[in-house]
Amino acid sequence: MNTVSAPYPPAARPTFYFIGVTTGQSSIMNVFPAWARFLGLDAEIRGIDLPLHADAAAYREVVSFIRQDPLSVGALVTTHKIDLFKAAHDLFDEIDPHARLMDETSCISKRDGRLVCHAKDPITSGLALDGFLPPRHFERTRAELFSMGAGGSTIALTWHLMQASRGSDRPSRIVVSNRSQARLDDIQRIHRAMKTDVPVTYVLAPRPGDNDAVLASLKAGSLVINATGLGKDAPGSPLTNAGRFPENGVVWDLNYRGDLVFLAQARLQAESRRLQVEDGWTYFLYGWSQVIAEVFAIDIPPTGPRFDEIAAIARRAAKA
Repeated sequence: MNTVSAPYPPAARPTFYFIGVTTGQSSIMNVFPAWARFLGLDAEIRGIDLPLHADAAAYREVVSFIRQDPLSVGALVTTHKIDLFKAAHDLFDEIDPHARLMDETSCISKRDGRLVCHAKDPITSGLALDGFLPPRHFERTRAELFSMGAGGSTIALTWHLMQASRGSDRPSRIVVSNRSQARLDDIQRIHRAMKTDVPVTYVLAPRPGDNDAVLASLKAGSLVINATGLGKDAPGSPLTNAGRFPENGVVWDLNYRGDLVFLAQARLQAESRRLQVEDGWTYFLYGWSQVIAEVFAIDIPPTGPRFDEIAAIARRAAKA
């Protein structure tokens, strides 16, 4: 079995967990064993599926199990990053600065008997984005960023693009939309704590048509991101088919599997609107490889021949 359910059975060998919604459908279930062989890791992967916005008790049960089970070595958390942190942050012995700022858990590791909470997305999402974004894109175009979904991925990506170290290569404006107000309040609080000088607009968008309206207001060249989970964790898209992407825009679906409606919408307009369209595969690679490096205390460089080999192994395994 690739997935386990509560009450969680003790691990029989070193076990790394994937805490998500539909973990059995992820390519990581084939990729991790291939990576483990290449990296010399004596470990297996197990998925833990929880419903969207699960009860706090469910998140606490998962974290308590990993904390107490000797052969459970850590976990990657997706979709539940914010909810798990809110429900179970007191169960960690250590919380890294990014996790504390962003109120999220994307990685759980153990060090010298201590359970550690990490937020890896600020690093991994930045690596993925900078890997395909044209050089000095925002400096040259004065384009904007529109990210749909105010969860952990958008928090991380906006943090990355707001950094003063980027100089003038930052969005001229950031727009974040979400279906519920609570998430918008959370990300606004985090942005205030960052003391950024990048203008940010927060849009309550309970219907796809609300996001269409934002899309129509964007400057040419703007970056549009689907960070909602729609198309993977739930079917559909945050846009209607009437939504028009900005000319010369960059469109990024953080998903690489599922019905990928948003990705299909962008590809239909790619030629007429001169779009650069990207899926979530490199986001997958960086997200998983950097969490594995943390959990197993090994070095996995984000560039160079070793990373290229890891990427090649993943592509072969995912097709198997």
